Parts: sequence; C-alpha cells; structure tokens
Amino acid sequence: MTTTHDPRAASSADELTAEQLQERFDALIAADQRIEPTDWMPEDYRRTLVRQMSQHAHSEIIGMQPEGNWITRAPSLKRKAILMAKVQDEAGHGLYLYSAAETLGTPRDEMFEQLMSGRAKYSSIFNYPARSWADMGAIGWLVDGAAICNQVPLCRASYGPYGRSMVRICKEESFHQRQGWEILYTLSHGTPKQKQMAQDAVNRFYGPALQMFGPPDDQSPNSQQSMDWKIKRFSNDELRQRFVDMIVPQAEALGLTLPDPDLAWNEERGHYDYGELDWDEFFGVIKGHGPCNQQRLQHRIDAHENGEWVREAAAEYARKMQERAARADTDTAPAGSEQR
Repeated sequence: MTTTHDPRAASSADELTAEQLQERFDALIAADQRIEPTDWMPEDYRRTLVRQMSQHAHSEIIGMQPEGNWITRAPSLKRKAILMAKVQDEAGHGLYLYSAAETLGTPRDEMFEQLMSGRAKYSSIFNYPARSWADMGAIGWLVDGAAICNQVPLCRASYGPYGRSMVRICKEESFHQRQGWEILYTLSHGTPKQKQMAQDAVNRFYGPALQMFGPPDDQSPNSQQSMDWKIKRFSNDELRQRFVDMIVPQAEALGLTLPDPDLAWNEERGHYDYGELDWDEFFGVIKGHGPCNQQRLQHRIDAHENGEWVREAAAEYARKMQERAARADTDTAPAGSEQR
C-alpha cells in the first residue's frame, strides 16, 4: 500500500522559516491536499478566502429576500411549504459559510458590518426584483442552477472548512433547482397566459444568471490566483460555458426559449455559442446601481437592528447558563479539593 507524504509532518510551524512555511504550503497545494485552519497560510490566501466565503454567505442571506416576499402569495399550501423550506435552507447556507470564514480569524460581526456598510459585495442577481410567481421558478432553475454549476467544484476547494461546507450546500441546491424546474414546467404546460408568464420570467433572469459567474476572464483580477491556489477549479468563462451547455436542452424540455438570438450549437467547438452579455449593466449593479440594491441592503440593516434584542437575550441566557454550571461544579466538588 502506498502512502501520500504530508508536508505538515516535516516539523512544527514554530521551527520553520518564512521561506520553509511557504514551501510547505505550496507543497500541500501541489499535492491537492487540504489547508486546515491550524495550518500556516499566506495572508493573501487568507484574505482571498475571507472575501470569497463572506461574499458567498452574504449572497445566501440577501437571496432570501426575493423568495421570502412570495411565501404569503404562493398559489397553494404545498407551494408555500416548499418555498418556506427553501428560504430556511438559504439561511442555513449562510450560517455554514459564515462559520467557515470565522475559522480564518474574521469575526462574524465584522463580516456583517462590511455587508451593511456596503464595503462587501454579494451576488449581483439578487438586486433584481421577483415580479411574479413564475420568477420563483426562474430563480430556482436558472439562479440555483448557475449556483450548482459554480459550487460543485468548490467541494474540492483547497481550504478544508470551505470545501466541506459546500458538500451539504450543493445537495440542497440540487433540490432548489428541481423545485424551480417543476414550477416552470407546470406553468409552461398550463394555459397560454401561464406559459407566457414562465417565458417572461426566463427572459428576465437569463442574462443576470449568466453574469453570476463573474466578469469575463480578462476582466477578472482574482480568478487566476484563486485557481492557482485551487480554491476555484475553473475560470468564470469555463463555468459559464458549462452552464449554457446544460440549460439549452433543459429549456427545450420546458418548451421555453432562451432570449439569445446568437445561441447556436458550434459543431467545431462542441459547445453552444451565445451572445455577448451586457457587462455595463453588470458592473453598474455591482457598484450599487441595480433595481433593488438599496432596498435589499436596507432590509438587511433593518432586520439586523430589529433583531438586536434577540441577540442580547441569547447572550444573557448563555451567561446565566455558564454561571449556573460553574455553581454546580463548585457544589459537587469534593470537600477540601480547593486545597489540593
């Protein structure tokens, strides 16, 4: 049986020079092994992870808003229950990711402050309004579908807590995409008005969903370094192409069309060609000029402020429980043990 050499086993970090620590880190990355919170890592690697994981977490939390808005207006009790479960899942995803980011030494409160002050970003897609029930289908099919395409490779991210958190997230996202597909399928096979509602939703979310993978590779300053560190496994454009190739036959099965006149199969490339996206709009949304940027952020700020009493009550409860446990330990300690 062969064994894989673990560069960690060489010696403790305290005994190594900065150059040796960098060499050990590089060896772990080259060997496709995981970096764990207790391992030494370059500060740029740490900052990149905190930025990416916190933005991912922010996106999950902000992404609850357009869907939560439709819980009371879902067309049936079944739809309401499913949508409530989905929104709860998104909250859980945010929790996993914030927890993973905290292992790098950045407190959750600091990440919250970065989001609410506007210094941290989240996925551009959540700055678009959900105008109809069909948008719940388009978000599930296109937005969660794009998320799965982007996030499944992250299950192999070089940073252990990030990769492990993504395993469960991706399993749940697959249900979310299926839910969106089923909503659109039901509408597209209903009345002409329902089918048009589904088509309108796809028209609205197709472009922004493709932009979720980030700007083109030649305009993405962080993508290549993330791939070198094996945080990401594929570039933005590679992931975008995979997504387009995946959804074209799915759209045909739905009986809907994708709003791209340039969409066509390229036999030579073995992929679908697709039209240029509106990158001016994308960068405008990223800078805070999207249809719902201010609304989404203000709602998050209001929720944080309105929940202050809950956080205070939870902290006070935890303090009392600690005091009670300490008293119980004192009461049950053997007589004279304090002199030992």
